[in-house]
Amino acid sequence: MASKQVTLAIFKDEASADQAAEALKRWDGASDDIKLKSVGVLVLNEKGELKTDKMGRRSSGKGAGIGIILAMLTPVGLVAGIIGGGVLGALHHKGIGLSDQDRERIGGELAGGKAAVGVLSDSSESAAISAKLTELGGAAEVHDLDDQAVAEVDAAAAEPVATTT
Repeated sequence: MASKQVTLAIFKDEASADQAAEALKRWDGASDDIKLKSVGVLVLNEKGELKTDKMGRRSSGKGAGIGIILAMLTPVGLVAGIIGGGVLGALHHKGIGLSDQDRERIGGELAGGKAAVGVLSDSSESAAISAKLTELGGAAEVHDLDDQAVAEVDAAAAEPVATTT
C-alpha cells in the first residue's frame, strides 16, 4: 500500500463541494486522530477548464501540491494552465495510479456540472476521510499515490502556478 492516498468525492455541484470541503476542514481541526495533508475542490469554469483557485497550491507548509494531484485525476485536456511547460504533461503520462477510464469518468462527471473534493492524506486516514465525505453527501473513492510521483509533484508545486479561474 502506498504511504499517501488521495480520496476523491463527487458532489452534485460546486456549492455542495465547497460546503463539504469547509466541513471537512472543521472536522480535521476538531479531531486528534485525523490530520489532513491538504484539501481541494475540483470544478470546471465556464470554459471547461479546471478552476485553479479552488484547488490550493500546496498543502500547509510542505508537501505535494493538491492542485496538481487533483489535475492529474482528470483527462489531460482539462489540465492546461495548472503549471507551466511540459511538467504536468510529463507527470500526467507517468500517472499516479489512475486508469484512463477513471480519468475520463471523473472528467465526465465534472463536465456534467458536478464538482469533487480531493483530500491528500496518509493511507491510514483515508477510510475515515472517505466515510466523512460520504456522510457529507459525496460519492467517495480512494486512490493510491506513487511515492515517486508525489516527490515529482512536490518539485512541480514549487513552480509558479497559473492564475486562471
